[in-house]
Amino acid sequence: MTATTGLPHRARTPARRAPRAALAPNEGNASSISELREAAEGCRRCPLWRDATRTVFGEGPDNASVVFVGEQPGDQEDLAGQPFVGPAGKLFDAILDDAGVKRQKIYVTNAVKHFKFEPRGKRRLHSKPNAGEVQACRWWLDRELGLIKPSLVVALGATAAQSLLGKAVPVTKMRGEVMQREDGLRVFITIHPSFILRIREPTDKEAERERFLQDMKLVKRLMAA
Repeated sequence: MTATTGLPHRARTPARRAPRAALAPNEGNASSISELREAAEGCRRCPLWRDATRTVFGEGPDNASVVFVGEQPGDQEDLAGQPFVGPAGKLFDAILDDAGVKRQKIYVTNAVKHFKFEPRGKRRLHSKPNAGEVQACRWWLDRELGLIKPSLVVALGATAAQSLLGKAVPVTKMRGEVMQREDGLRVFITIHPSFILRIREPTDKEAERERFLQDMKLVKRLMAA
């Protein structure tokens, strides 16, 4: 696996096979993204489905040249059944627009398809997926990528990078670089937009937004490479 700050670059780490009893009906027979999405509705590969409202699958053109991968759906995504529609998703859309990347031309998904949370009264607070949950859901992500065949994948944050590359990745250190997997797929490393929302100091928040915007402009250039 190699890294570069420039252009071209694709790794493949075999996903662990889930027990047969955990498989959703017909999930192994999907030949399109729509069929895969339908199969994922019955996913039982890890326990997260028990508390989540629904599976939140990827969304976008099935021939997109770039796929963005986040960590997991949040509270609003879980309720809506769509990825990247909450506060972080709205910020993501705004920055993509500033960078000249059309949301309708990209495919967005998550490393984990069910919302993991801790209840706090009436609120549901995000809880980071563990390695087993990420590995279990890798089965779906691999098949999304296999059907779409993008030229570039953008890992938004550490969980996405770990799922795509099969190992922990220091996002702060590797940000802005492109990792090439053994299968030739290029993986661009950056933060998740939710990181920007957690910054309290306005000046620091704006600086981080600008840095993410520059990342997205680089992604746009890589899309054309």
